[in-house]
Amino acid sequence: MKIDILTLFPEMFQIFNQSIIGKAIDKNILDIKAHNIRDYSLNKHKKVDDYPYGGGAGMVMLAQPLIHSIKDIKVHNSGKVIFLGPRGNTFTQEIAKELCLEKELIFVCGHYEGIDERTYDYIDMELSLGDYVLTGGEMACIPIVDSICRLIPGVLSCSESFTEESFYDGVLEYPHYTRPECFEGSLVPEILTSGHHENVRKWRRLQSLLITKEKRPDLFEKLKLTKEDIKLLSKATEKK
Repeated sequence: MKIDILTLFPEMFQIFNQSIIGKAIDKNILDIKAHNIRDYSLNKHKKVDDYPYGGGAGMVMLAQPLIHSIKDIKVHNSGKVIFLGPRGNTFTQEIAKELCLEKELIFVCGHYEGIDERTYDYIDMELSLGDYVLTGGEMACIPIVDSICRLIPGVLSCSESFTEESFYDGVLEYPHYTRPECFEGSLVPEILTSGHHENVRKWRRLQSLLITKEKRPDLFEKLKLTKEDIKLLSKATEKK
């Protein structure tokens, strides 16, 4: 996947040169580049913001450098242009699964009080991390790009690394344990050391359902429970 990021702080995205994403870049599975919006400013001082018409607090990002930067990147990247802003849909795992199927994407990171409204004519999608304020779009762009990239085949060592994770299929992940088997009197559940793979699978599925029901009832209500799910939950209720 090819990803171009338009930002005022390209150095922030050096984080993608590390760890799993960095290895995927080295393998040419991913191509992630950050571009400085200031480079497109026609102002001799490379100014990218100005006071809003009508007055008000704060500054607004200028249309000129934003639109010119988008147009320039579009020459070699035909992907959707995604703006990180408060009007957008809240980013979810489902959106990540949709966007990971794209071959190319362009992200635009806003700053200050917002962007000149005319820039929206060049934006295909707006995404938000949630109903709170960040210092800039970069803070939202990093986790969103990471979430998308790790779903691309070859980025992680195997598909199970993400298909069993929290949110992938609408539930929170089951509990994990590792050595030692007994730590300060607390034991690993016996079923996990039984060697019975089918029983382990069912136990993990049940734990995911129970944890989701307790911790995120909003997610649980949206689940389409299978016959096996209903049976597992029914047996768990009977044991209580």
